[in-house]
Amino acid sequence: MSTAEAKEEIARREIAAVLADIDAHPWPTEIAEARVLYDQMGPPVAADIRIDTFEIAGRRASFSIPPVAESDRAVFFLHGGGYAYGSLESHAGMAAELARASKCVVLSLQYRLAPEHPFPAALDDATAAYEWLLNRGFKPEKIAFVGDSAGGGLVMSTLVTLKAKNRPLPGATVAISPWVDLEHEGESWTTRQKLDPMLDRPLVDLLSANYLKGQPRPHPVVTTVNADLRGMPPMLIQVGEREVLFSDADRLAKKARADGVEVIFEEWPEMVHVWHLYFHMLGAGREAITRVGDFIYAKTGSGAKANGNGG
Repeated sequence: MSTAEAKEEIARREIAAVLADIDAHPWPTEIAEARVLYDQMGPPVAADIRIDTFEIAGRRASFSIPPVAESDRAVFFLHGGGYAYGSLESHAGMAAELARASKCVVLSLQYRLAPEHPFPAALDDATAAYEWLLNRGFKPEKIAFVGDSAGGGLVMSTLVTLKAKNRPLPGATVAISPWVDLEHEGESWTTRQKLDPMLDRPLVDLLSANYLKGQPRPHPVVTTVNADLRGMPPMLIQVGEREVLFSDADRLAKKARADGVEVIFEEWPEMVHVWHLYFHMLGAGREAITRVGDFIYAKTGSGAKANGNGG
C-alpha cells in the first residue's frame, strides 16, 4: 500500500468512527436533555491551554490562552447549537485548539439561549462582548470573529448589526458550517438530507421558531444571506460535504463575493456538520482548525495588511 493509499485508509476509518459515534448518541427531543448531551460530547481541553473564566455583562465567558500567543490579538468565538444548546463546556476543546492555531487568546461567550431567551438576546450579548474586547484595548483589525453552525450565523448577525451602528469591524471572519438562512430554502435540504447524520428539517424548523418567536425568518439580521455585506472583513467559510447546511455556506460565500468581500470557500469531502469538534479523533478536524488559524494569522497577525474595516 502506497503512502497516499495508507492516508486515505486512515481517513476512511476516522470518518467511520465519527459516524458511529454520532449514531451511538441519538439526539434527545427535550432541550434540557440535549444540552446535557452536547456538553458531555465536547472534546477535551489540552493540558497546555490555560482557561480563565469571568463574566461580561452578567454572562459567563472565558479566555483560552495557548503557550504561544501574541498579546495584542484575539479571536472572538461564538459556539453553535441551534441557538438552544451549547456552552463554554461543549466547545472548550475546540476553542482551545483555535487559540493554539491562531497564536492568540480566544474569547468564548456563553450567550443567552432560546427558547428562554429568543432573538435578539444572543445578538445583544455578542455585540456587548465585542465592545468589551475593544474597551480592553484590542484594536478591531487585530480581532477575528469565529463561529460554528448557529454561532456562525450569530457572527454574521453581529457583523451586520455593527455595520448598521457604524462600529468598527474586526479584521477577519470565519464561518464554520454556518446557519445563515432561517427560511431553509437551499437545495441541499433536499439533495444532501440522506448524507447528513446530524440535522434534519423538523429539528431545525423547531429551533428557528424557538429563536425567532414570531420575528420574520427573512429578517436580514438573522438570515444574513439576504443582508448587505459590503465592507465586511475577509471571510473563510468551511462546510462539509455531508451537510444539509451546505447551501447556507455556499450562498453566503456567493453573496459576500457579489458584495465585494474577499472570500475563501472550502468544501471538505466526506465531512459532517462542524467536524472540527471531532479533532481528537479526526485528522481532518485538526487540519481544518489549522487552516482557520493560518487564515486568522494572515489577516490579523504581525505584518498583516489592514483590510480597511477596522478603526
